[in-house]
Amino acid sequence: MQDIDRMIDEALEGENQTLFRETAREPGYLDQAFGIFSGSIGWTNAVLMVTQTVLFVAGVWAGWRFFQAGDTLSALHWGLPAAVLVLMATILKTALMPAIQANRVMRELKRLELQIALGRNTP
Repeated sequence: MQDIDRMIDEALEGENQTLFRETAREPGYLDQAFGIFSGSIGWTNAVLMVTQTVLFVAGVWAGWRFFQAGDTLSALHWGLPAAVLVLMATILKTALMPAIQANRVMRELKRLELQIALGRNTP
């Protein structure tokens, strides 16, 4: 892998080399996570994240009330909604992961387009 990077550096020059290095850099997890809030469907992801947060907070609150319950009926009254709310929050959270993966795929496609535009042939 190191030989490929060296060959790329030798083949590119000046501004093209800087541009290629910037596109080749994989952003960190937090950059990728916050990247889902940009673009054409960023507002949808923001709504999902707010909804997920509200559901999680409500689930934690209901869970707290579950552990404070003195009798079985009261525990069921708070425990079942707590479990459902936390599960719903988890499902919404996992629904956002494909958006992160889609952004990673699009970034790699743009990198390949840049290589093609620069006339690069890489394996």
